[in-house]
Amino acid sequence: MTTVAAKPENKARKKVRVRNVLIAIVILLVVLIDLYPLFFMYSASFKTNNEFVTNPAYAFNQSLHWQNYVDSWTRGNMGVFFTNSLLNTSVSLVFITLFSLTISFALIKMEWKGRKFFSQYFAFGIMVPVATTLIPLFVIYNNSGLYNTRLGLILVYIASAISFSVYLLSGYMRALPDEILEASVIDGCNIYTMMWHIVAPLMKNALITVVVIQFFFKWNDLLYSMTLISSSSLKTMQTGLLYFSDEFGSKNWGAIFASVSISVTPMLLMYLLLNKMVIEGMTAGAIKG
Repeated sequence: MTTVAAKPENKARKKVRVRNVLIAIVILLVVLIDLYPLFFMYSASFKTNNEFVTNPAYAFNQSLHWQNYVDSWTRGNMGVFFTNSLLNTSVSLVFITLFSLTISFALIKMEWKGRKFFSQYFAFGIMVPVATTLIPLFVIYNNSGLYNTRLGLILVYIASAISFSVYLLSGYMRALPDEILEASVIDGCNIYTMMWHIVAPLMKNALITVVVIQFFFKWNDLLYSMTLISSSSLKTMQTGLLYFSDEFGSKNWGAIFASVSISVTPMLLMYLLLNKMVIEGMTAGAIKG
């Protein structure tokens, strides 16, 4: 009886092992498919022009040609473009985070006339296609003197991000217990103290989620920067990459891949460092409401 009973258990264990092995193989294949483009990009950024001509595209590097990055940063003006993108994105993120936090708090936790109207107003803003705003913005900026200015681009970055950021933070704000805010009021906190010493720390993960997502959007922006900026000294990374082959030479593939690597690396580092908080922030608002 013991032998007969053991056979079904052994078969079940074998099935579980086979299933686990198959799942592991599928996961490994997906990871390799995802990582190979990054590996190819960084590998190609260290190749010389001769290697692109004489060797297959998938061949490993014969050496690490760091001159590609030097040429990209200096002769290709990627240093200027990188600085512009970093400055524009950083300043925008500060105001995006500040405005979206205070607006979501006012819409969810405060009682005032017109609250439902403005909630629908910000929700409607998510549905407006970016392409439909380009021509009106160009006309307004050209008439107001904001065209081809850093301030004009930063203002567009902030305005275009508010609706989605408010929507994202509102979900987490609904899950924030009202009892915590009521207790702070009983303890003598005014609305400003409540906001910065209670609400903001409790929403840390959600705020970091907004920062990371909006960093990706603004760092990768091409439409706004290409439409509203014409001066080479104010171009961002993406517009710089767009015109890089014209300014540097379309056959210098090593420098081109080096420029793309410089553009991609900040996003990879930010997500690798903050991905845990991003996941927690994305799921926290789904608990309630």
